Amino acid sequence: MLPSPSSAVIFKRLDDGAVAYDSAAEVYYGLNDVAARIWELLDGADVTLDALVAALRAEYPEADDARLRADASALIASLAEHGLVQARVRASA
Repeated sequence: MLPSPSSAVIFKRLDDGAVAYDSAAEVYYGLNDVAARIWELLDGADVTLDALVAALRAEYPEADDARLRADASALIASLAEHGLVQARVRASA
């Protein structure tokens, strides 16, 4: 399961990407269109890397699966490094 967007981050979609504002650190982060789409996909319930790559492949059919996976993984690692995403908390049964 992939991390989810931090509740301290305000996300705003733009025509050519998005901006994520970390209200805790008071810092803005620019995201290109594909990175913005990955952010939106991370907001889904229990999303996996395979599901994320499949969704991206459907939207960007010219892209190679290995490249999508590598780029998405690198972006998610960068988002985590900057505290923009957080581990999902599993609900107890």
